[in-house]
Amino acid sequence: MTLKSLALTAALVASTLGAAFAPSLAQAQAKEQFFPLLVYRTGPYAPNGTPWANGKQDYIKYINATGGINGVKITYEECETGYATDKGVECYERLKGRPGVTLFDPQATGITFALTDKVPTDKIPLITLGYGLSASQDGGVFKWNFPLMGSYWTAADILIQHIGKKEGGMDKLKGKKIALVYHDSPFGKEPIPLLQERAKQNGFELSLIPVTAPGVEQKSAWLQVRQSRPDFVLLWGWGVMNSTALKEAVATGYPREKMYGVWWAGAEPDVKDVGANAKGYNALALNTSGTQPKVIQDILKQVHDKGQGTGPKDEVGSVLYTRGVIIQMLTIEAVKRAQERFGKGKVMTGEQVRWGMENLALDQKKLDALGFSGVMRPVSTSCQDHMGSTWARVHTWDGAKWGGMSDWYEADSQIIKPMVKAAADKYAGEKKLTRREAADCQS
Repeated sequence: MTLKSLALTAALVASTLGAAFAPSLAQAQAKEQFFPLLVYRTGPYAPNGTPWANGKQDYIKYINATGGINGVKITYEECETGYATDKGVECYERLKGRPGVTLFDPQATGITFALTDKVPTDKIPLITLGYGLSASQDGGVFKWNFPLMGSYWTAADILIQHIGKKEGGMDKLKGKKIALVYHDSPFGKEPIPLLQERAKQNGFELSLIPVTAPGVEQKSAWLQVRQSRPDFVLLWGWGVMNSTALKEAVATGYPREKMYGVWWAGAEPDVKDVGANAKGYNALALNTSGTQPKVIQDILKQVHDKGQGTGPKDEVGSVLYTRGVIIQMLTIEAVKRAQERFGKGKVMTGEQVRWGMENLALDQKKLDALGFSGVMRPVSTSCQDHMGSTWARVHTWDGAKWGGMSDWYEADSQIIKPMVKAAADKYAGEKKLTRREAADCQS
């Protein structure tokens, strides 16, 4: 046989084998659901971003160790954003085309704003648990955004309710002075409209004190606090800004028990460097912390005890780690919900996952079965409501640990719903969008 005929024979065999194996390779790829993980493990926000990211990864590993999503293996890839909007968009553009891509959790309000205009074209949902664009609760306009479990409007409203209760009634807020010390970014500015509305209704004086990102220099801000002596300070910070604010409050002599942080300013990294000097500081809590919940025990057993943990074992169960676990659970449950309609054990598209996100029905019985008893409130979404829960509590730092959890508060829908609708309608007008019709809710 000539060299030429040998080459032709080899090519024919290779072609035949390739055709034979192509379906099996495609099937193998088709059994993987891909989760892009935008993270910030570097820079001034890393102390908070890292446990959040580790919780998400560990939950993926736990699900894979227990059979995947009805037999579908989860794959993932991290992309470092440093909390920067431009890097976040770069990560999105690089990962959005991966086979089996599920959804994106931007982990930053600025990145969320940038991606909100992109995802309808790409047909990939965004989950922004406890952050993002407050108006995106309105699923009639924001088809692809899911600010699950709360927005900065619900957060601000609950803080005002809590302060009112502590003072003996909402009427007691009249004439009080409340200062918002906020991260000068889309994140920090987001609660302002709600606080302005509350100030108008409840008669308190609102002062706005911006802090330049990342928040390591706050002396001028706390000089304003010292001069104006507000009755309460709301802290809308993230990363290094939170511990810096507490240190400045100590230096200024502002009582920590009069300070109330958003749920992104109420974790261990925010207070551990201040320690006993932060005693009395309060912050919102979307979830519990600790290693007692069954899901945390399962992660320790199935992941960390087998040497597969993403980060240090002693961070497991911390506030932000647990929130990362919750976020990943909700996204996986959305895939499961989609599979109920589009095919159990199949890889879901972004459009199908979007339907799953819009039809989440996690009641207490379901949460208990998943190991989340006592960790969070039930979540139930719909075409009109992409948030699914507007409840939160307030916990207090005792100098060594978070505790003193308050009762649950529900954000006041009589205030928030009109604001959400007005803001969503304004966005729709600016973007020349029309509200979804009833038939679209089933698509």
